[in-house]
Amino acid sequence: KERMKKFLLLISTALIILSFLILFAFLNYKDDKLHVVFCDVGQGDAIFIRTPRQADILIDGGPDDKVLECLSRHMPFWDRSLDLVIMTHPDADHSAGLISVVERYKIDNFYTEAVPGKTDVYKRLEANLAKKKLSAKYLHSGDRISDKHGFSMSTLWPSLEVISKIDQKRANLRLNEVSVIQLISYGEFSTLLTGDAGFRVMDQIAELARSINILKVPHHGSKTGMSDSFLSITNPELSVISSGKDNSYGHPARESLNLLKAHRVEILRTDQMGDIEIISDGKIYLLKNKN
Repeated sequence: KERMKKFLLLISTALIILSFLILFAFLNYKDDKLHVVFCDVGQGDAIFIRTPRQADILIDGGPDDKVLECLSRHMPFWDRSLDLVIMTHPDADHSAGLISVVERYKIDNFYTEAVPGKTDVYKRLEANLAKKKLSAKYLHSGDRISDKHGFSMSTLWPSLEVISKIDQKRANLRLNEVSVIQLISYGEFSTLLTGDAGFRVMDQIAELARSINILKVPHHGSKTGMSDSFLSITNPELSVISSGKDNSYGHPARESLNLLKAHRVEILRTDQMGDIEIISDGKIYLLKNKN
């Protein structure tokens, strides 16, 4: 009997502790704020967003399974579902990690741009989507996803006109130039997510974005991602560069870093800081660096 009492006491104590941990985690994640996490996935892009009403959104998946580690760091341990996944374009450094995400998470909606990839990675992703009976929907400029609590995600690029003029049979098709560009807004706060677009595209959407708080620097800080004109119009306060340590491309380029500094834009880098999390209540925002 004494041994049984000790066993029951141990089980009861464990259940109480587990209940408190679950309650603490629940309250910690349900804070009615916007969370934008630039995941440290090496040389690639993956951005996790939790809206003020706890919708989970993933934009791109990076080059491998590291995106799963980022999701586990920023989502409750019991949550294995994503309301929305967006692939900005099918290059492997943005899409390969999505193969595992599709396998391991329940996904309600999958969006991308209308120009398909031709690589084995893209074909594997397509096969996984088919297994889960997910059909990709296409985003174009003018599309908007929003809720009644003030969160919105507006697609600024690509336009239907641009997509219609692309010759998809071209061997040297530049998928970077049709990257989905999203303007994330919540109250007075805004973040521009740019995929791998180049400066010609960025100049075209600058007037649509106007003044922003946070800029996800295009194409991992490539020297062809931004212009002086673009930064003058959008006037970001803070920029985030997603790139891998000692990558073979030389990202971020010195030209891009100097341009950002000339415009007095604060620079944060995943290769130096790990995951970079921005939290906003719609009025102010703060940086939460977990690594």
